[in-house]
Amino acid sequence: MLITISRQTGSQGKEITDLLAQKLDLPIITRDWVMSKWLPEIANQHELHMLTQSPGFFLSTSSQGITFAEFLENKLQELAEQQSVIIFGLGAQIIFAGYSGALHVKIMASQEIRINRIMQTHCLEKKDAERFLDLTDRKHRRYISTIYGKDWSDPSLYHITLNTDNMSIDEAASVLCYMAQNRQNLPLSQIDSLEKPVEKSVVFKHPSEEEFASILDMHNIEWEYEPRTFPIEWDTEGNITQAFAPDFYLPRFDTYIELTTMDQRYVSQKKKKVQKLKKLYPGTNINIVFKKDFYSLAKRFGLWEGNDKK
Repeated sequence: MLITISRQTGSQGKEITDLLAQKLDLPIITRDWVMSKWLPEIANQHELHMLTQSPGFFLSTSSQGITFAEFLENKLQELAEQQSVIIFGLGAQIIFAGYSGALHVKIMASQEIRINRIMQTHCLEKKDAERFLDLTDRKHRRYISTIYGKDWSDPSLYHITLNTDNMSIDEAASVLCYMAQNRQNLPLSQIDSLEKPVEKSVVFKHPSEEEFASILDMHNIEWEYEPRTFPIEWDTEGNITQAFAPDFYLPRFDTYIELTTMDQRYVSQKKKKVQKLKKLYPGTNINIVFKKDFYSLAKRFGLWEGNDKK
């Protein structure tokens, strides 16, 4: 069993984690524990001080020839393979993102509730409590962003997010206890299926798009079909009045492709949309594949016999 818990300061995440550990009889690996038990193996006093002060220092190379972040990841992975454990923070929700059977939890609360809790627990005035929360939130975000290039607040990193505004510590711990035990009892094949997105079959809007996808497949070029829609016009109230969804996206080249195999009178309209898109979304690469270019490719690879269907 592996549980990773991320929490906002003032969300009672630490108290919930402590109670959950008691219910499940599991050890908790925290930042303080890592700093006192593991990192002294490869870090001197100066390096330990820097690791407490700067997230970027975790990317420095240690005496073992690997970064401190890599050392920490290796130690956490070794521990998780040996025993059940709860990991509190440390970017574990990212380190173990594909770990079968893991439960990734985020515990949060509204800003107002968090401020009130901090005022009570730390005996602070409201302004000082607000400043304290802002500082700790920025530290949480900075560590994940610096080490892993991820947004700590991204909900897709977690299986469940608990809002403790109106939830007691015992209620939250009980919910997580049930989830962890239920997840542990699932067959491995079923757990694996929970981790993997269901693949959806592509339904092309026109045969020419399917033919173009076949050409890309022949050259082992990865593609996505209409993965993103770009709003390009709005009315005075901010409602979207026009949007543009390019036909293909080629991740290897970070480029969108729009086919123009339909009636040529629409080509100028597509050109205008592409121009708007480039202006509104600087840095977005998009190319138009014209009718003659597409069919020359299709003929070359035997995908079209000369019947222009558009």
